[in-house]
Amino acid sequence: MTGIGRVLVVVYAIMALAATGRSFVQIVQDFEAAPLAYTLSAVAAVVYVLATVALVKSDARRWYVIAWIAICFELAGVLVVGTLSLTHPELFLHDATVWSGYGFGYFWVPLVLPFVGLWWLRSGGRARDDEAGDASSSVVTSDGATSDDALPTSGRSSW
Repeated sequence: MTGIGRVLVVVYAIMALAATGRSFVQIVQDFEAAPLAYTLSAVAAVVYVLATVALVKSDARRWYVIAWIAICFELAGVLVVGTLSLTHPELFLHDATVWSGYGFGYFWVPLVLPFVGLWWLRSGGRARDDEAGDASSSVVTSDGATSDDALPTSGRSSW
């Protein structure tokens, strides 16, 4: 995984931590005050955690599909909850969710992030990263032949 993929995973991980922390505190302290908003924050946390893991493991076909599903669900959630928070503010009168106002409380990162994630998946981000990695993992042996079986010496992490 190259630069943009790593940045994407880090931002998703930060959002996962932020949404998990927010929903945990909201649910533990005052769930009865705004059960819809707090449940939606918990759903957002689960989606961000799942998307983070799926992006890290997206080289496997199953995780690639899970990443697509999680990020599409995230985009739908941001758009639906964002729209509802503007058209029906009484639903979120007591407290906002991670996705309220299209992620206003998080500087609209929740609105932009799924578009970047889908673009990266669509552009073959992991596959392209792996192709670049394959080229650098061929090692020249002492007899001048190339060997893909040897351990790469580039020092790159697998993620």
